[in-house]
Amino acid sequence: MEGKYIEVLKFFKGAIKMPQNIDVNQLNQAKANVTLTQTLLSQAIEKSSSDPTLAQEAIKQAANEITSALTAVNQVQGTSSTKKSQ
Repeated sequence: MEGKYIEVLKFFKGAIKMPQNIDVNQLNQAKANVTLTQTLLSQAIEKSSSDPTLAQEAIKQAANEITSALTAVNQVQGTSSTKKSQ
């Protein structure tokens, strides 16, 4: 009985493809961008009444950080998709 389990495990081991490597550095960069975005938005909220110009600048910077985070995530997705199709 134990031999059959080993045969089945060997079959599935060969049939299952291991996930492709994910660029963790890119994901960490995206995470850092999101964290900075949170900080910038908090600053914008705090300064919204007292210094609208500073608040607006924080919002612009937050938008840039969001764009950077999306770019990093899209690069990881693109690399993963490319590796899967090869």
